[in-house]
Amino acid sequence: MGEEVTSFLQGNVEFWHWWVLAVLLMLLEVLAPGTFFLWLGLAAGVVGLLLVLLPNLGWQFQVLIFAVLSIAAVFAGRAWLKRHPIKTEDTGLNRRGDALIGQVYELAEPIHTGRGAVRVADTVWRAEGPDLPKGSRVRVIAVQGTTLKVEAA
Repeated sequence: MGEEVTSFLQGNVEFWHWWVLAVLLMLLEVLAPGTFFLWLGLAAGVVGLLLVLLPNLGWQFQVLIFAVLSIAAVFAGRAWLKRHPIKTEDTGLNRRGDALIGQVYELAEPIHTGRGAVRVADTVWRAEGPDLPKGSRVRVIAVQGTTLKVEAA
């Protein structure tokens, strides 16, 4: 094992070194958010495959090819993900109010001069809409920040 480390430190990089780096980068991808390390791992894997085909390729060229492939893979991956976004089951993440659109609730406070309040479960939301007395039923037609736009139901 000591000879392999000495050989590696002297610049004798073998194909499997790149494959180990590729696996480590892929594992890092699992732990880190985003898809950055995935592309670097793919580039390292390609350099390892290239080294199988061209075993006398110097380490300087290997690093250069890895750098070029990494940059190209990151840009190509970002472009691909932009055209094919990852779909999630929870499309309302960080948009809790969007789920309220179309729902009917009772006014907790009357709407006077266009402003009032609606109780949704254990939360009171500001409401904007036509003047209505307390207890009136309203339908949420839009959400703007923390304010519900409502109409009489």
